[in-house]
Amino acid sequence: MGHHPITSKEGLALVDQVRKLAMRLPEVSEQVDAFGHTSFRVSDKPFVMLGEGGEEGPSLSIKTLPITQEHLLQRRHFYKTPYIGHHGWVSILGKNVADWQEIESYLLEGYLRSAPKRLAKLVQTT
Repeated sequence: MGHHPITSKEGLALVDQVRKLAMRLPEVSEQVDAFGHTSFRVSDKPFVMLGEGGEEGPSLSIKTLPITQEHLLQRRHFYKTPYIGHHGWVSILGKNVADWQEIESYLLEGYLRSAPKRLAKLVQTT
């Protein structure tokens, strides 16, 4: 896989859907890294990343709690994110996302793992 930003129709649609969910959270920024991955970050810590994914299509990776990762890895379509999976990251191909409310809950979990306490409190009290 090359180091290119997301440009496919499917990839851009996936980024747009994730953007709508992630940018609702306090102090989130969007960034494209040197590998072409789009990430959403809080305090410069990524909690969700997206990549073109080659022939299989775009993928979505989310930072989760170890127990959540363990649960998701037992389900169809989820897999441990290469290189960073040992830190709780789990991935799914965009074409296999069936429930955006479920994905939103994992995005929130990732955000809370990455956010400073002052921001986490804002989200948890709303």
